[in-house]
Amino acid sequence: MSFLPASGPARRLALMALAVCVLSVAAAVVAFVEGSFVGIVWVLMAGISSNMAWFYVRRAQQQSQQQSQQQSRHDAQRAGAAG
Repeated sequence: MSFLPASGPARRLALMALAVCVLSVAAAVVAFVEGSFVGIVWVLMAGISSNMAWFYVRRAQQQSQQQSQQQSRHDAQRAGAAG
């Protein structure tokens, strides 16, 4: 089972947020190595983008679960009407 949702806008947004998270962590490391406290801002940005990635993954999972539940209800209604 894949961590990322199926292809679509949620997958793209999750991947972009994950890329921002990785880049901001790298920027924070560089800033702290150089002795700059601007790295704190990069750490905060990494936290926000990480939360955004989780949000989009979770939202896509919930939407796919709702669609599968609606489909199963529809199939059950169709089978009841036919029988």
